[in-house]
This record gives sequence, C-alpha cells and structure tokens, in this order.
Amino acid sequence: MARVVLVTGVSRYLGARVANALQADPGVDRVIGVDSARPHPLLGGAEFVRADPHDGSVNAVVSDSGADTVLHLGLATAPRDTAGRPFRENNALGSLQVLAACQRSAKVDRLVVRSSAAVYGPSSCGPEVCTEEAEAQQVLRPGYAKDAVELERHVRGLVRRRPDISVAVLRFANLMGPSVETPLTRYLGLRIVPTLRGHDPRMQFLHEDDGVEALRRMATSDGEGTFNVAAPGAIPLSQCLRRAGRPEFPVPAGGLRVFDSLARRARLDYSPDHLRLLCSGRVLDSGKLERALEWSPSYSSQEAFDSFVAERVPSARTPTRLIGQMTHRVRGVVGR
Repeated sequence: MARVVLVTGVSRYLGARVANALQADPGVDRVIGVDSARPHPLLGGAEFVRADPHDGSVNAVVSDSGADTVLHLGLATAPRDTAGRPFRENNALGSLQVLAACQRSAKVDRLVVRSSAAVYGPSSCGPEVCTEEAEAQQVLRPGYAKDAVELERHVRGLVRRRPDISVAVLRFANLMGPSVETPLTRYLGLRIVPTLRGHDPRMQFLHEDDGVEALRRMATSDGEGTFNVAAPGAIPLSQCLRRAGRPEFPVPAGGLRVFDSLARRARLDYSPDHLRLLCSGRVLDSGKLERALEWSPSYSSQEAFDSFVAERVPSARTPTRLIGQMTHRVRGVVGR
C-alpha cells in the first residue's frame, strides 16, 4: 500500500529536495511538506501546509493529512531559521510538536528523524571511527549539538510510549556539495580560514545527493534504530583548504573569542563551538546503514568536497594587510 509521507523543514534545501524526490517513489502516494516559513523552490509539486510550532498547529496538520510516515528534517544548524527566530526555539519547540503529534496519531507507523554526528561530541570516539554504539555526550553549552542530543532523547521517549511506531534516527555527517549552504560551507568558503593552532582534524562529508537518497530510502524501508550517514574516507582540514585555494590562519585557543566576533560581524553563523567540534577528527562508520538499505553513498568525502569547491569557492588572492590585521587582533587578546 502506497504511503502518505509528511516532511518537515521544507523551507530549507534538504527538506525540499527530499520531499521532491519522494514524489517520484512508486511506494509513495502523497507528499505533504510542512514548515513555518514559505517552502523552498525545490519542493516541486508536493502539497505545502504552513504550521508554526508556537501555536500548536503541527498536531492538526499531522492528523488532517492522514500521513502514515513522518520525516522530521527540521533540525536547524544556523543561529536563526528562515523566519528569523533563534534556532533553539525552532529546534526545541518544533521537534516536541512533531513528536507529540506522532504519538497522538492513530495512523503514523513510521518516523524518520534527521539528527547529527555532533551528538558524539568532540572526543567521544577518540582516534577511531564512531559506531552507533558510542554514547551521545551530554553537551553543556547551548547550541546545535545540544539540540541534537535533546532531540534524540525525546525520540527515545516516543519509542517507549509508542513501540508500535517504527523509528529510525539518522546521524548525518557534514553535508557538502555544489548547492547546499551550511555554516560549514560558509566557513570553508572564507578568503582566510581561521583554524585552531596545533590541530589538523580529519573531515568527513556527505554529498547532498547521497543525503537525499539516504532519507528517501529510509522513509520507505523498515529499518529501525540509529544509523550513521557519511561518505567513505576522510580528508585533513589542511588538505581541504589547499584544494580550495584558501590560506589557513592558525588561531591559538585563547583567540577563539576573536574569531567568534569576526564571524558574527560577517554573519557567518559559525561559532567557536563549531570549531571545537571540528578539532575532534571524528569519522563515522556507516556500515550499519549500508547493510539496512543495501545501498552505499555514490560520492566519497573527497569527491563531495571537490564538487563544493568546483561550484562554490571563487578563486581569490589574500590581502597581506588583512592577515596582518587579524594576527594583531588575536595576539592582542591572548597576549602573544
């Protein structure tokens, strides 16, 4: 029997593309996109319903749509959502509303939630690869990683209350490609890229096309549990910057607050907490996902990054004067 799929977060690139891809799936009858802001143009012919997590309308949307499958892709990575609200409001309220609606629904029997590899924290896996058995860390600082940890905690609560709903949680590596825009792609596209002195972390990516395909396949499968989603291979950050033709600007740990100030002024949406997570060199093992879906990503981490560089990183020469100014400001703060 064909599914009726409801997709949240369709005002952003990934949600809209997944909703669009599901329309061509022979196992899907209808696709309903839900968000509090206007939909992304890539939504295609899917139905769109506006629902604001602040007014409790999500429950009515899930109930009225007749959806039996829900893809919750509303976890935001940027400080503000497309409606201008702080992302903690969007992430916390939006997720709680969606999960509560699924719990109340008599029709929903399948839930797929996009989470993040950020739940592993900066050092939970050490130098080895992270498998799904690694514990999600308790993140004390407010931000994207903490939101992802809390989202997964709420999902586990739903599983206990509604064991009849088949639930899959996908922990995504950093999305990369020619079209997707995230805090990380903006960071890597800077003319001068600040890095943490003494660290050259391994970077693992997931091509945007593979991210869409993983979610589409998981929506119509019966896979349950937690799954890492990442491309094979990893690239040192220093090599990424060389491939992008971007000079590296090493910053001592005490200078991260200067980088935070510069990022805010540039509307970069890339905080010191993001940079600390980068320093972990975290690499995911996606074998469990590949076995469950009988599928593997088409792009390696290097190929995903190269596709981003080819389309999104303009060549530019770095003004020596600007480097000198940044160095002076950082040294002034850390006393070096």
